[in-house]
Amino acid sequence: MKTKITLLIAAFFVCLTITAQTKVGTINREYIVSKMPQLKIAQERIAKYGAKLDSINDSKITKHDAAVKAFNENLKTLSEEDKKTKFTEITTLKQEITQFQKNGTTMIQLRRNDFMRPLYQKVNEVVEEIAKEKGYTQILTLTGNDFAYIDEKFDITKLVLTKLGIKE
Repeated sequence: MKTKITLLIAAFFVCLTITAQTKVGTINREYIVSKMPQLKIAQERIAKYGAKLDSINDSKITKHDAAVKAFNENLKTLSEEDKKTKFTEITTLKQEITQFQKNGTTMIQLRRNDFMRPLYQKVNEVVEEIAKEKGYTQILTLTGNDFAYIDEKFDITKLVLTKLGIKE
């Protein structure tokens, strides 16, 4: 009987110790960034860059439209060879516009990431500082499936690599 009670008490302390080793918190990083005064500056820079790209796109469209208009106005007087040449030029301009618009979307996203990165880095630094102060082992983000912070001693990446025979 005494053995069962001792075993039960030991199991209780083991469970208590295991529970005490991990402390999980959450954070809404997007909400914090939305309240940062630096966000306005980043948004203005993104908008300015977007306006620059729009201006370039508009000039390409204007050039294309002028070439189409000139082609249509001179269609009757152009030779077959000139028609083919002008049509090829117009097609090339249209392809350039399409490609620029595709690239523009990527370029604006890259620039947005560049401008927003310092804000997220600042939040991450504070999260890590608070996590260490308060003894959190993991901080999960509320938006997404990310860890905002995780104590490295709970990371098993190196153990898995070793078990798989992969060297870093």
